[in-house]
Amino acid sequence: MNRKEIMEIKKRLKKDACTFTRMCGCYVNSEHSQVTRFTKTFLNLDEEELFKYLEIAKKVLSGTVGNNLLELEFPLSEEAPGGKQQFMLGLRESRLKNEDLLDLFYQLITENYDYAGNYLILLFHDAYDVPVKTKDHKSLDESEEVYEYLLCAVCPVTLSKPGLGYLEESNEIGLRMRDWIVGVPDAGFVFPAFTDRSSDIHAALFYTKNTKEPPMEFMEGVLGCDRKMTAFEQKEIFRSILEDTLGQECGYETVKEIHDKIQEKITENTSMPDSAEETEPIELTKETLKDILNTSGVDEEKIAQSEQIYDEKVGNVKLYAENVVDKRKFEVKTYDVVLHVKPEKASQIKSQMIDGQKCLVIPMDANENVNVNGIHTTV
Repeated sequence: MNRKEIMEIKKRLKKDACTFTRMCGCYVNSEHSQVTRFTKTFLNLDEEELFKYLEIAKKVLSGTVGNNLLELEFPLSEEAPGGKQQFMLGLRESRLKNEDLLDLFYQLITENYDYAGNYLILLFHDAYDVPVKTKDHKSLDESEEVYEYLLCAVCPVTLSKPGLGYLEESNEIGLRMRDWIVGVPDAGFVFPAFTDRSSDIHAALFYTKNTKEPPMEFMEGVLGCDRKMTAFEQKEIFRSILEDTLGQECGYETVKEIHDKIQEKITENTSMPDSAEETEPIELTKETLKDILNTSGVDEEKIAQSEQIYDEKVGNVKLYAENVVDKRKFEVKTYDVVLHVKPEKASQIKSQMIDGQKCLVIPMDANENVNVNGIHTTV
């Protein structure tokens, strides 16, 4: 699912456009025991309650594609009878009216979601009449198909902070009661994916709030999909590959050169004349990385070492060029200075010895000004 497709579904999650038919929930305590369960006809909820649930549902479709939002594909084994994909299809087709399937679903999450506190599992069912769109992206009244899907949100439930408040019964200021509050989702998914504005039963869109340590047990145990790394994880793995490969030769100029080569590949990919609206990301394979290291002046022995290091750290998952470098900025950080520049300007920054002192030199145009705490100055 790309950003446009995600936004098309998300925009419907408001009172006047929402068509959720049913919502089910299960409250789980810190011992992973089910405390209470409920089922509601969504559009019959009080307005304030309905808005709160819609806010939660929208969070599952929020964040950065490739980081908070990951498209997971089902292995063939999970599409066979008895597999997780088949189970999800059955749950969808039941429209959340089969209690046995709901029992199994809640059990799957409690067994595969590693969370220390209390949490709430919410499951929504929806059927969206996908309108036909013209070439200029205008919607027509006709429907192409009905996209029927499930949206799941798993939300931590925590005690509100202690504090003082007005106690109406005694007409005084005193210690207010602490309540258990449902927070924003920590994890969730949409099944099936909405790819090319159509149902894609071979994939699910997974949401994680924590991109540093996403709940991979949830991906594998609940959905049955192979885990996929977030952009943050990919960046960290790429960093460690370079540091282990280059060792003492991990110098500023070398790393900058590698960064520039990756940026060039991204720019070429997005500026192709025949490219679609959203181009496919560039996979940073072992061979691609070797080529980048070679053209960046890294010696052959270290390039050979990079193969083993790559295999050990990446394994069966994939790295993408767009995730390992920041397309918007080039960051240089020292003990007490953080420098952000546009990627196209990064090649101009040089490492240089001046009066026996290591320096980073930033060239400036003759008429360029410097902004100091919002004040325009000259140098």
